[in-house]
Amino acid sequence: MISRKYLYLIALAREKHFGRAAAACHVSPSTLSAAIRDLESELGVAVVERGNQFGGLTPEGRSVVEYAQRMAASAEDLKQELAALRDGLTGRLRLGVIPTALTVVASLTASFSRRHSQVTAEVLSLATDEILARLRRFELDAGIVYVESAQVAGFDIVPIWRERHVLLTGADGSFAGRETVNWSEAAAVPLCLLTPDMQNRKTIDAVFEKVGAGVAPMLETNSIISILAHVGSGHWSSIVPRSVLDQVGIPPRVIAIELVEPSVDWATGLVTLVREPQAPMVAALIAEARALAESFDKSA
Repeated sequence: MISRKYLYLIALAREKHFGRAAAACHVSPSTLSAAIRDLESELGVAVVERGNQFGGLTPEGRSVVEYAQRMAASAEDLKQELAALRDGLTGRLRLGVIPTALTVVASLTASFSRRHSQVTAEVLSLATDEILARLRRFELDAGIVYVESAQVAGFDIVPIWRERHVLLTGADGSFAGRETVNWSEAAAVPLCLLTPDMQNRKTIDAVFEKVGAGVAPMLETNSIISILAHVGSGHWSSIVPRSVLDQVGIPPRVIAIELVEPSVDWATGLVTLVREPQAPMVAALIAEARALAESFDKSA
């Protein structure tokens, strides 16, 4: 349905290495290189900057890759459509999820899987920028991100749930017995936070800036599990979504305290590329996300 030479080019753009791209396509490097040259001859333009190693794509090459990605996605959409007519939805769902949503997203994947049992799912922990980039390259079907961070042309987002953040700290620490802690107070304790490239960290930093509290975390990580482990050691505190704790629980000898002054929450949702018509699997996931959002609203 789409010439192999275009699939080889997509792999080369992704892997940025002839050998790795050939391995991903299960062909020899010489076969892949010959196919790329054949494509260049067919189109009458150079698509690859050549040298001793892969030197990147030419401007024309980047345009060809974008076209090839759209063709490959459309071909996959047709396969899904035909398969759904025969046996129901099948295939592989590729979902990128920000670290803070990795636990609660199980509500979405579980409900989707119960309805579409022949679909397998791949859930990857990724930063927001990477999720959006992979969606543009058709390397993901959908993503779970903060709604505010997906207000970008070319994307649709379905808000699913809202989450409050809490201060996670030692049960015998300076905030023992407190029901609330303000953000300025939280800035003064040794903090373990997500790395600055993570959208959760950016939103937390924005609140600290709003209240005029400079914060310099003593430890940074890109893993929520790592945060829970470090806070559980008794030395650090952290700021995490309440929804994380609802799913995995609070570590021993640790308490979760509501953050106030200001009281803020963030909406999290399903982001997809704007396409018409939408891929059958993505359309089914969007329907599931909307149903889940309604159930969260009713239980709130």
